[in-house]
Amino acid sequence: MAAHQEVQLEKDRWVQQAGRKTSKQCCAQRPSIPSQQTHIYLKTLLSIVVVATLSACGVLPLGQSNTAFEKPSRKLPLIIAHRAGADDYPENTLLAIEGALRNRADVIWLTVQLSRDGVPVLYRPADLAANTNGAGPVADKNLHELQQLNAGWQFTHAGNDGTKAYPYRSQALPIPSLEQALQAIPDSVPLILDMKALPAEPQAQAVAQILDKMHAWSRVLIYSTDASYQSAFEKFPQAKHFESRDQTRGRLATMALAQECVSPPPKDSWVAFEYRRKVQLLEAFTLGEARSSVTAKLWTPTSVDCFRSNGKVNIIAIGINGAEDYRAAACLGIDAVLADSPQKMQAIRSSQTNVIDCQSGR
Repeated sequence: MAAHQEVQLEKDRWVQQAGRKTSKQCCAQRPSIPSQQTHIYLKTLLSIVVVATLSACGVLPLGQSNTAFEKPSRKLPLIIAHRAGADDYPENTLLAIEGALRNRADVIWLTVQLSRDGVPVLYRPADLAANTNGAGPVADKNLHELQQLNAGWQFTHAGNDGTKAYPYRSQALPIPSLEQALQAIPDSVPLILDMKALPAEPQAQAVAQILDKMHAWSRVLIYSTDASYQSAFEKFPQAKHFESRDQTRGRLATMALAQECVSPPPKDSWVAFEYRRKVQLLEAFTLGEARSSVTAKLWTPTSVDCFRSNGKVNIIAIGINGAEDYRAAACLGIDAVLADSPQKMQAIRSSQTNVIDCQSGR
């Protein structure tokens, strides 16, 4: 079986799981959707859970006799286009979305903030100067003003001689609204919306209104690094969201440092964390404190098993951008990877067989 066929079968399995989980919760809130589309919507969104420990790859998972690396092979993780593919095109633009679809991303991850007039738009940094020819917070400008800016202004390509080129300064790429993005993305493609603005309550309300209007709840999963968004979306029973990053981080740290599995998430939860993450270890003394910096690799068989000790939990590994890390994620049993270049990752996935041989590293 070809790699892309195997991936599609795995996506279909997730859709079936998601449909069972959400059908009773959400039928009253969302409009009728053909069952085949519902399968595709929620299938890929069940691609998530986080894990961690600094133990070696060969350590046995908790409560199991075999590790991921003792098994002969693993299925290929799905590919999520981070900010619609920030390395391929200017991030969070309609052009990037078009590129992610063309490069066959399984899921698209978009970053959301709120304009001054209360419209959810796609933009990530705190200052408009980071990506555009404007300046200041997104919340200081209304939608019309934001769409006069060029979201590709700071995007660069390196020339063969090492010089920087700005290929989109002569091509206007407006900051899109969330509604425009939903219109541009086929209903069959699941989305993860990363909430960046605070306070959470008004943005959650504005996003919910758009998802209601576009009948899009069934294909959207909500993420944020700020726990207030979990609370803000609790009032919408049809909302599906990750567990809070604080919970995920705390469990990963406990696994890594204390070798203890504390309060694993419920079955069918979604969790996400970086595959590699720069962290600081703070030690307090009577007369002060000391810090140690390390780039931690927290995804290991024991931590994956901890997160799944209550049943299947769906894992996204953030920041997978190369073949070696992609193979490692597959061997850990991670469901999906968040990648900056769908184009590059599709080439890596296409070079694999339908499963990866974890014993030989191929």
